[in-house]
Amino acid sequence: VVGTLMGAGTFALVFIGLKTSSPSAVAIVSQVGVPITTLLSFLILGERLTGRRVVGMLLTLTGVLAVMWDPHGFKISTGLLFIVAASFLGGLGAVMMKQMEGVKPLRLQAWVGLSSLVPMVVLSAWLEPGQVEAGVAAGWPFVAAALFSGLVVSVLAHTLYYSLIQKYEANLISPLTLMTPLATIAMGVVFTQDVFDLRMAFGTAVALAGVLVIALRPSQALALLVALRNRSQ
Repeated sequence: VVGTLMGAGTFALVFIGLKTSSPSAVAIVSQVGVPITTLLSFLILGERLTGRRVVGMLLTLTGVLAVMWDPHGFKISTGLLFIVAASFLGGLGAVMMKQMEGVKPLRLQAWVGLSSLVPMVVLSAWLEPGQVEAGVAAGWPFVAAALFSGLVVSVLAHTLYYSLIQKYEANLISPLTLMTPLATIAMGVVFTQDVFDLRMAFGTAVALAGVLVIALRPSQALALLVALRNRSQ
């Protein structure tokens, strides 16, 4: 179940969302997974929900809504709603995984791949006929992208991330993951010509600030604020 939630359940919805949303917007909206996981940890695991984390959750949600909102049509982006759903499934899988002990990172990755293979093949054959021919027609760029996603991202990067989580404190590792949306925004602007306007900048800043508030311990947050104040002076 955990493998399906963190694999097929999450990534299928992410790729559906990417069809109609920019990589930059997806990178920011996916940060809603942090407050979702925090809330699920409180509801399922009974973890303490402090006032600081509530503030962080509200900040993140405010930033995400700012990015999702379409000011021209006064509506929420449909593609980004799939990203929110993917974040919920990923957060649920992460909370369930916290209740398991003794599962090695590579073994977890193997279960994610195995449990995702069958439902993805069945759903793709049903809803997306002709994908084998389309993949062959796409040629080497498709093969290179699939290999990079499967080997470099899933096997190497995720396994390394899980290993770091096991070796170091989560509060130390979590803030470092903010590099991912920042890098995605930069590459989205460069490679796919994503629009990064004031609304996106505001949503990004508020959402990432909320994630930091949730991830950092009070002492770490205070040290960060002091460092920023000293630097500004």
